[in-house]
Amino acid sequence: MPLNDKDSIANTFIVSLVLCIVCSLLVSGAAVSLKPRQERNKLLDRQKNIIAAAGLAEDPDSLSGDEIEELFRSRVVRQLLDIDTGEYVEDPDKMYEPRKAAKDPERNTPVEGQFDIGNKEREKQTWVYLIKAEGASEDDASFEQVVLPIYGRGLWSTLYGYVAVEHDLQTIQGLTYYEHAETPGLGGEVENPIWKAKWIGKKIWEEGAPREDDNLKIGVAKGAPPTELAPYEVDGLSGATITSRGVDSMLKYWFSDNGFGPYIKKLASQQGASNGSPNG
Repeated sequence: MPLNDKDSIANTFIVSLVLCIVCSLLVSGAAVSLKPRQERNKLLDRQKNIIAAAGLAEDPDSLSGDEIEELFRSRVVRQLLDIDTGEYVEDPDKMYEPRKAAKDPERNTPVEGQFDIGNKEREKQTWVYLIKAEGASEDDASFEQVVLPIYGRGLWSTLYGYVAVEHDLQTIQGLTYYEHAETPGLGGEVENPIWKAKWIGKKIWEEGAPREDDNLKIGVAKGAPPTELAPYEVDGLSGATITSRGVDSMLKYWFSDNGFGPYIKKLASQQGASNGSPNG
């Protein structure tokens, strides 16, 4: 059958093949060209959530990309932390990705201790964020807050977020989640501004007690917390028991000695913040 026959099977096949190749090239080209923008948007979203947790802007959602970057540049110092030792990593790889490290046997470590976050391993190193005072110079090593990354399992997904701790290293400044797949209206209420606002001012360890795991009080109550635990707990999410438990467990884990406990103790020792206890 001649190829110049427009209705031939061979001609139809060739035209279809050419169209498929052209379309795939267009799609691939679009994906490649859009990737830098997508990566920037992802970075801006995380930076916005750090700003929100630290309360650096009245309405973080209204900030433009340039405003987020400028606020982050002027107020936030990023450090790569060795979680186990509580020490900063010298000359860190600026492109280091904690999530990728958590899946790499060479760069992860087992999740241990009494608090379960639903993951078998976590990264050995992660980024932490020191919040400087407004107008502070680049050489000023002091900080007003520290923002820590946290994650753990809910009902349907792993929740990723940030928790900001005030200069006393005992008081929560803010909590925010930037990624999860919990049920809207139930576990998804971790994003509700009303619920997030309840965390502001909550205490992490028992007041006046050493910063030890047995003294961790921060968490989520079943319903309204009793009077004696009101300084430490918020009421659970209605209809989202498993998600609430997940938030409770991840906060306790990340503030424990298997999480950021060694780092917080080191910061407290450096600045003399004792949590009201000589053994803080």
